[in-house]
Amino acid sequence: MKIMPNRMDRGFFAYQQEFEDKALAVLRSGWYILGKEVESFEKEFAAYIGSEYAVGLASGLDALQLAFRALGIGKGDEVIVHANTYIASVMGITMNGATPVFVEPDACYGPDPEKVEAAVTEKTKAILVVHLYGQACDMGAITKIAKRKGLKLVEDCAQSHGAKWGGRMTGTFGDIGCFSFYPSKNLGAFGDGGAITTDDEEIAKQIRILRNYGSEKRYYNQVVGVNSRLDEMQAGLLRVRLSHMEELTKEREWIASRYDKLLQPKNNCFEKPLRRENANHVFHQYVIRTKDAATRERLIAYLNDNEIGTIIHYPIPPHLSEAYAYLGYEKGSFPITENYADTVLSIPMYNGMTEEEQGYVIGKLNAFPG
Repeated sequence: MKIMPNRMDRGFFAYQQEFEDKALAVLRSGWYILGKEVESFEKEFAAYIGSEYAVGLASGLDALQLAFRALGIGKGDEVIVHANTYIASVMGITMNGATPVFVEPDACYGPDPEKVEAAVTEKTKAILVVHLYGQACDMGAITKIAKRKGLKLVEDCAQSHGAKWGGRMTGTFGDIGCFSFYPSKNLGAFGDGGAITTDDEEIAKQIRILRNYGSEKRYYNQVVGVNSRLDEMQAGLLRVRLSHMEELTKEREWIASRYDKLLQPKNNCFEKPLRRENANHVFHQYVIRTKDAATRERLIAYLNDNEIGTIIHYPIPPHLSEAYAYLGYEKGSFPITENYADTVLSIPMYNGMTEEEQGYVIGKLNAFPG
C-alpha cells in the first residue's frame, strides 16, 4: 500500500459536484477579478473567523508583506518571531526592510512568552506569532506582552484555519491575521490565495488599496501598491470549501485522535505532539519528534521502504538559511529550534484518509525498532 503524506485530490472528490458547479458559474459570469465571489467570500470568511473585516489577496506571503506595510513597520524596526517558523513568515518582515529578532519556541512549537518579553528593545515594533501545524500559540501570554509593551501583534494563521485559543479563533487576537489558502492548507484553494483579517476599518481599507496597485478608484493611484488580488475562481471555490469547514476539521481531529490512541513507539524512539492547555489543534500536520537526528533518518528510510511518505517541516531554520546569512547567525544560535529542525517529522494527514490507510501507517510506525 502506497501512502502519500498529503492527498489534495480527496478533498476535491468529496465535494466534486459543488466545486464543478461553482467553477462553471464563475466562468459563465464573465467577471473574473474583484467581483461578487471575492466580496462574498470576504464577508463569509470574516464571519467564520469572527473578525470585522477580511481582505482577499493573492497569497499568504502577500498577506504578511502587506500587513507589516499597513502597520508602518520598516527600516530600523525590529519584529520578534520564533525561530522555528517557515521562512515565508520572516520574508514578510524583511521585505519591508525591518529586522527579524528570533526567539526560541516552547514545547508546542509556538513562541516562548518569556523569551519574547526578554527580546523586546526600544527598536521593537511588533510581535509575529505563527500558529504552526494547526495549534494556537499561547495567546493569553503573548497578547499581554504586546499590550504592556505597546507593540503591534500580527498572527500568521497559514496553518491554523479554525484553530482556537480560549474559544476564540486565531486571526482575531492581533492587529492583523494573515492567512494562506495554498491547496494543501485546511482551507485550501485550487491555486494560490491568501487573506488578512482585522477589526480595524482603516487597516482593511489600506490593504484593499495596496492589493490593487495602490488604487481605490480605477486609474487613480494613491500609493505605489502591488498586484495581489484573490481572483473570482479561487474565491468561489473557497466559498464551497468554507461551507464544509466544520466537518473537515472534525475529520482531521478524528484522524489525529486515532494516531494519539494507537501509536505506541518502541524504545521511546519518537514523541507524539503535545496539546496546549486552553487551545485546540486542527492538525494541518501531525508532527512527531524523534529522539535524535539519526533516528529520524532511519525512520524516514524505513517508511520510504514501506511506501509511506513523510515531510520535514522544516529542515533548515530561517536563521541558518542562505537567504538570511547576512543576519550573522551561526549553528548553535538557537539550540531548541535547531533540535526541532533535526527531529520533527510530519506523517500522513489529510481529509479523506481511510481507516485502512491510517491503520497501515500506524502498524508500520509501531513496528519500527527505533
